[in-house]
Amino acid sequence: MSEPRNPPSGLRISMTEPIRSFLLSASKDGDVPRELQDLALNLSSQNNLHYKSFRSIWIRSPPSTRPPDLIRLFSGSNFILSSPKPREKSEELKARLRKLEEMAERKAYAELVKDITPRKNTDEPFSSYKDQMGFGQFFIHLHLLLIVFLQDSNF
Repeated sequence: MSEPRNPPSGLRISMTEPIRSFLLSASKDGDVPRELQDLALNLSSQNNLHYKSFRSIWIRSPPSTRPPDLIRLFSGSNFILSSPKPREKSEELKARLRKLEEMAERKAYAELVKDITPRKNTDEPFSSYKDQMGFGQFFIHLHLLLIVFLQDSNF
């Protein structure tokens, strides 16, 4: 029997000879349930194993058959860390990222060709304080001229 189709997630450890020896003895031990014996036999032929699988075999084996020292059992074994599955991006996020990427490309292109393309006229009337003041002064002068003209024409 192999490990379950959905093996336990989490910590994996590399195989050492003391661990392999324990698993082989557990696979032949009549006090260990048959399912765990098969699992121990299968795990003993692998290069690494899930800690949870190892622990389930350890717990179900009689204390008298366990190695007395866990330090020696795990000595030389390494933790094998796996990367988590990448998160899926939502459709909304993908659309937003595409839009931002297109904007960045347009901006980069505009920056690249700014020396050879004509400048866009982005000046809006009265967009600056100076323009607004000039327009206001023009109307004040026009108003004053009209008043003077109208007063002169009444006499």
